[in-house]
Amino acid sequence: MSDLNADFEAAVAQSKNLSERPDNPTLLKIYALYKQATVGDNTEKKPSFSDVVGRAKWEAWEKVKGNDADAAKQQYIDLIASLS
Repeated sequence: MSDLNADFEAAVAQSKNLSERPDNPTLLKIYALYKQATVGDNTEKKPSFSDVVGRAKWEAWEKVKGNDADAAKQQYIDLIASLS
């Protein structure tokens, strides 16, 4: 378990130094997996239509609802590795 946490922290650090900026759908997936891994299921109120960015983030996080933290961490690690 501690190896997964260490790998996750390394992937978080690596995500800040990617050679190319990922496209918006990929950035939303990175955000959603990070939130699911660190916070858990989305319990926030859905942002209004006028908050386009906040709403997109909320919807991305909502899509990974139900994943446990370890699964989200592994998916995050795999996604960052595929972008490196």
